[in-house]
Amino acid sequence: MTLRSVGWFAGDDEVAVLHRVALRLGPEDAGRPVIGIADTASDLNPCNAGFTALAEHVADGVRAAGGVPVRFPVMSLGEDLMKPSAMLYRNLVAMELEETVRAYPLDGVVHLANCDKTVPAALMAAASADVPALLLLGGARSAPEFRGRALGAGTDLWRALDDRRAGVLDDAGWRGLEQCLACAGPGACNVMGTASTLAMLTEAMGMALPGTALLDAVGPDIEAAARATGERLVAMVRADERPSARLTQAALDTAARVLAAVGGSTNAVIHLAAVAGRLGLDASLDRFDALWRGVPLLADVEPCGSGLVHRLRRDGGLPTVLAALGAGGLADLDAVAGDGRAWRDVLPAYPAPGADGSLVRTLADPVLPAPTLAAVSGTLAPSGAVIKVAAASPDLLAHTGRAVVFDSYDDMRTRLDDPALEVDPGDVLVVRGCGPVGVPGMPEWGMAPIPQRLVERGVRDMVRVSDGRMSGTSFGTVVLHVAPEAAVGGPLGLVEDGDRVRLDVPARRLDLLVPDAELARRRSARGAAPRAGAQHLRGWPRLYADHVLQADRGADLDFLTAPTPAHRTFVEPVVGRS
Repeated sequence: MTLRSVGWFAGDDEVAVLHRVALRLGPEDAGRPVIGIADTASDLNPCNAGFTALAEHVADGVRAAGGVPVRFPVMSLGEDLMKPSAMLYRNLVAMELEETVRAYPLDGVVHLANCDKTVPAALMAAASADVPALLLLGGARSAPEFRGRALGAGTDLWRALDDRRAGVLDDAGWRGLEQCLACAGPGACNVMGTASTLAMLTEAMGMALPGTALLDAVGPDIEAAARATGERLVAMVRADERPSARLTQAALDTAARVLAAVGGSTNAVIHLAAVAGRLGLDASLDRFDALWRGVPLLADVEPCGSGLVHRLRRDGGLPTVLAALGAGGLADLDAVAGDGRAWRDVLPAYPAPGADGSLVRTLADPVLPAPTLAAVSGTLAPSGAVIKVAAASPDLLAHTGRAVVFDSYDDMRTRLDDPALEVDPGDVLVVRGCGPVGVPGMPEWGMAPIPQRLVERGVRDMVRVSDGRMSGTSFGTVVLHVAPEAAVGGPLGLVEDGDRVRLDVPARRLDLLVPDAELARRRSARGAAPRAGAQHLRGWPRLYADHVLQADRGADLDFLTAPTPAHRTFVEPVVGRS
């Protein structure tokens, strides 16, 4: 094949000379693939801190395979510090990556991605640019012990928060928890949060090397994976293996089933829809719900199970989960893995599911029955919403309760523990104004804490409904991503305190039990919902709010989606004098 970079470097004119000089290339470098290393390392993102060292291992692999490695920095997206949410900037990073590939002489890209939104941003960019690409996933942080138990990052924090608010965990214990969390080191959350979930889905779709999704963030295994990823990417460039051949409808369907099998983050539903939107594939909630109905929980990992991802990896990780699904015809084992082999040829090297003590169970002996995820719709969510059934209380999956409404995150945090707030365990907490447009950015505000006076009585779960998201490390009976959101006129914006809300997961329904005439009166009194972004007069937040799609369509920007699978928007630049 003809390398893309030849358009920059071939010839004897002054333009080609300047291009070769810029990368310090000589005649002996003719025909060597130029491989970009998209580096998201940042002191502001501890999850991705390990990439500072790993980038050089990738470069070593590229050189060993005969390529030319070129590292370039990328905005780093970490949920720990970014306000209001890293999700606000996912689409921006996807654009940054796509445009970097467009503008520079890159024949392929290794994306260094870990904390939540860097992974979907890289997948979205890879889908749009469609030059050979692989992701190197940054791995999970360690699990120091807290009070004799290995600490699950995120999940155990939420549990400890409930204990603290209930008076069970004192100030000394709370400080000890913080010190323990600080000892975990770099890497993503070590439970099945969004980062681990997206890593497994990336590997399942052939966009990362087999066995690399759940590596420890530090150590020889991930260093070897970095080098192997660099080597493999050079081979992919020479064979012209592009993301469009991997990111197919069948691959997307397999990823949706893997998501259910591992009890993964609900955030992945939005991210898969965004990737699908770049390719014109079907990631509708109806399709996903149909795929989820036959998939039980196979991975016994927090927050839906009991273990951590380090042990899941030792028990076979994604390949063993795929083997369990494939045994029931729920995964295409003829699909190509990241190393170029069919999955059925990869799997024999990994432990079989269902072994004694394994965290990966078989379809015949699951951790929990199907479904682990469900999509609901109804008068309160005309375009749908999502609930993680495996993390919910079974007795709340069919529930009708009185709405207690919060118009924003600040409103919720201010009033939730107010002794004057009228709230009972059977009520439904409604948190709105948290969607893609409303903040903007769709933060992880959907899992409202249990009101303090109820948690003191031992209440640990209530039905909660929101147009926002929740952390993949979270749990509870929480209906998320309600679309359309309140900020764009969705019926969630019409709910008032005391209204009856009915959740019926078996029937896949979420309804507001208020007469149509009354809703029409409220809508008329309210007037047209202002298109959000008015509080943002300039910059990226304004562009985002003006063009972001709703959650059921992946919360991508409307001008970045593809109308059909054949639609390619990536246009090669005209190479010449600047």
